[in-house]
Amino acid sequence: MKTGQVRVRRVYETEETSGGHRVLVDRIWPRGVAKADAGWDEWCKEVAPSTELRKWYKHDPDRFAEFRRRYLAELDDDDHRDAVVRLRAQAQKRGLTLLTATKDVDHSAAAVLADVLGNTG
Repeated sequence: MKTGQVRVRRVYETEETSGGHRVLVDRIWPRGVAKADAGWDEWCKEVAPSTELRKWYKHDPDRFAEFRRRYLAELDDDDHRDAVVRLRAQAQKRGLTLLTATKDVDHSAAAVLADVLGNTG
């Protein structure tokens, strides 16, 4: 994995040896995964969408555009900003794989976050 590269994978996929820094970015621990068996480097729930936003979204693709808009606003607030800065630094240093339990990765908070972290300008 190249430095600066950010990608998104499901936590249930086979771990890649060259995945850079691997971070779970869900607020809730994934079902069926024992903490002792977790093959990632860190759990950064501070960067996840708020509980209220997550419950409103319900992973409905028809709501994704509005979810994205609201989540981007959250990522810019004081509660999320430090985590975003830290993850961006990890991406630049080693590359970054964002992990989520969500089935539809393309319509997930992790996909939005990957766009934000990959935009270093």
